[in-house]
Amino acid sequence: MPRKILGLSAFYHDSAAALTADGETVFAAHEERFTRLKHDASFPGQAVLACLEQGGRRLPGGKPLTLGDLDAAVFYEKPLLKFERLLETHYARAPGGLRQFTAAMPVWIKEKLFLKKVLRDKLSGLGLRGAEGVKLLFTEHHLSHAASAFYPSPFGEAAILTVDGVGEWAAGSIGHGRGGDIEVLREQRFPHSLGLLYSAFTYYTGFRVNSGEYKLMGLAPYGEPGSGAVKKFREKILSELADIKPDGSLRLNQDYFDYAVGPRMVVEEKWEELFGLPPRAAESALTREYCDLALAIQEVTEETVLKLAREAKRLTGSKNLCLAGGVALNCAANGRLLRENIFDGLWIQPAAGDAGGALGAALAAHHIYFGEPRAGGGKDRMRGALLGAEYTEADALAMAAARGAVWERLENGELFDRTAGLLAGGAVVGWHQGREEWGPRALGNRSILGDARDPEMQRKLNLKIKHRESFRPFAPSVLAEDAGLYFEKSSASPYMLLTDYVREERRESRPDAYASLAPLEKLRLRRSDIPAVTHLDYSARVQTVDAGDNPRYHALLGAFKKRTGCGLLVNTSFNVRGEPIVSTPGDAYRCFMRTELDYLVIGNLLFDKKQQPPWREKL
Repeated sequence: MPRKILGLSAFYHDSAAALTADGETVFAAHEERFTRLKHDASFPGQAVLACLEQGGRRLPGGKPLTLGDLDAAVFYEKPLLKFERLLETHYARAPGGLRQFTAAMPVWIKEKLFLKKVLRDKLSGLGLRGAEGVKLLFTEHHLSHAASAFYPSPFGEAAILTVDGVGEWAAGSIGHGRGGDIEVLREQRFPHSLGLLYSAFTYYTGFRVNSGEYKLMGLAPYGEPGSGAVKKFREKILSELADIKPDGSLRLNQDYFDYAVGPRMVVEEKWEELFGLPPRAAESALTREYCDLALAIQEVTEETVLKLAREAKRLTGSKNLCLAGGVALNCAANGRLLRENIFDGLWIQPAAGDAGGALGAALAAHHIYFGEPRAGGGKDRMRGALLGAEYTEADALAMAAARGAVWERLENGELFDRTAGLLAGGAVVGWHQGREEWGPRALGNRSILGDARDPEMQRKLNLKIKHRESFRPFAPSVLAEDAGLYFEKSSASPYMLLTDYVREERRESRPDAYASLAPLEKLRLRRSDIPAVTHLDYSARVQTVDAGDNPRYHALLGAFKKRTGCGLLVNTSFNVRGEPIVSTPGDAYRCFMRTELDYLVIGNLLFDKKQQPPWREKL
């Protein structure tokens, strides 16, 4: 029988569960997809049930698992080490942070110090047999990240770089993976953290920490490269806030930060004096100064990641690099790392944040605790990150009947051709297929799709469908075999984690956007012949689609190419601002009816908005 391990991530943000069998990922799911609470931090009970139910059916025997069938359940970090950090940090800064300390202590004393009991009680509460006897293990936070990056990668040996806000004590690590072993060679210790530095700027530019970092990354290209303002901000960051060494290690001037023991990320009065502008209020207009500040910290972050990568190369001598941790979701930094050619091979865990720690914890237990060998083969073992819940046509039909929805069933060839025609005609389509994605990116199974050639598509998607800030860019999905026709590097990028640049011949001349001080909401520029996915600096967060990983999505792109000559579509996650990506057919239909989506495709069922009955929020 295969060795079966359940990995758990919970109680901070982005809770998740993952099931592995003999070191292979069988099922992985985010709790938010079931509860519909974005970044849900609660115990991932529904994700666990899905792992055991749907994951169990994918194993030999084809039946749901009980907790008694597991060899172990593994939590992604060690709470006692985190408690040690909390105590030492507050002790060193006493009496500062007393209010936060007294507020945190009851939770720690009641629950977190006794996490083994809490986990066992939560598992017992699911109503499954075997909760009392399941072996409970704990692994360190950054080892979970490292394991999630190395073990599913195609490399038998690789340097491993993990960078985030903070785990227990570590805020980053450099490791070396060989076969089934991972050796941690160096750690960056709290409170000095590249992830927290970036989050501080996320906070100061008016976005929410732990969810708005990608907005800050998307804002950066609106800053003016090489301008006096950007240079001034960079100098202030590097002279006053962060001392960054040639090996990528750093020390942050804690006089300017409040996150260690206080309620805020930064000491706002000192930042305003340093940068000459106040913290931006959430939802207020985005002016040039904040764009330049975003570009300055993005440049500093990219250069620090490059230093860390070179140090990882020096320490390990490896030709390959694996990445995980929240900072590994910074596509612009990843793209620059790829272009620098420091390593021959680069692989990034698609669920690089804390949710991915659930998978890393399970894999670390399998290979390190149980000492099981690692399978060979030299291939990416994430299965296109399509590892989550799947729903049948019967599920979709039951939902449609309950809603009185009108649908048409099409066979595959006609479905792909008809949908391609709708997209070519300017329609926006919700596309719900097969197993949902693992990680924060929609990769063609829970996606909203549009024609990237349409210069109005970015604005339409942002304001009328996604209900989000108009400056934010969208990603292209491109046939893997056609990537070189559109993008300079044209590297494989199946998980939408690398930024590339639109080829020179596809770019269009445009007025100098940087000369304008107008808010970004008024900035309308055509940048290339695929304007809906081309950012201000001609960059794009590319997803290459391979027929082997996602044959249905590849077939749709192929049908669109046959009709238009363009093997590329806009792909954004199937959700609206503030909500998780849709999971069930019901979630998809609800989003379809509450937005200006034109069509919805669930499996082989096509729903036309014009034919649907009036929307009722509750039946």
